Amino acid sequence: MFYALMARDKAGALEVRKANRDAHLAYIKETGVVAQAGPLLDADGQMCGSLVILDVADQAAADQWAEGDPYAKAGLFESVSISPWNRVIG
Repeated sequence: MFYALMARDKAGALEVRKANRDAHLAYIKETGVVAQAGPLLDADGQMCGSLVILDVADQAAADQWAEGDPYAKAGLFESVSISPWNRVIG
């Protein structure tokens, strides 16, 4: 089942994001459950959050993935929401 993770960065946390980006991308590759992902951008085109589509068994697995994300461990996010998602196109 697909889950959409939407995370917003804390204000002024771009350097935290950049410092943990390699570990975050490695985590995505290692876990093998990310169907799609990419950063959210602010009005200036700077990264300010994340959208990650997870292909996992249930909400608990999505929550567990989110907790293990190096971005989350670094305290990057101001808010995170995870919802079941139905792919219609793509």
